[in-house]
Amino acid sequence: QVQLVESGGGLVQAGGSLRLSCAASIRTFSTYAMGWFRQAPGKEREFVAAISRSGGSTYYADSVKGRFTSSRDNAKSTVYLQMKNLKPEDTAVYYCAARDLGGLREVRSDYDYWGQGTQVTVSS
Repeated sequence: QVQLVESGGGLVQAGGSLRLSCAASIRTFSTYAMGWFRQAPGKEREFVAAISRSGGSTYYADSVKGRFTSSRDNAKSTVYLQMKNLKPEDTAVYYCAARDLGGLREVRSDYDYWGQGTQVTVSS
């Protein structure tokens, strides 16, 4: 049974920072590529970032490139999303996802497991 649990969300002012964590109950965590998505009210869930199994490669949506950084600690079975210079348009529920294959993917259906999400609210 794979479980993903996000944490670290909250309320922050524009220009501030947050770091999200996603703890995975996956015995072979290092064999899973991971992704981050977000969903704002009334909008589709959209891709934010992806990180390879080793953590050596990352890929970001244009809207967050240069502001967000994803990393992972395979020894702790945890993936992170460091968010800086947050904007009100970053307000959303953020989800982590696990893909039981390698590669960096931005399509939701390419991921096999999802967390429950954590709310990020950025005030102006």
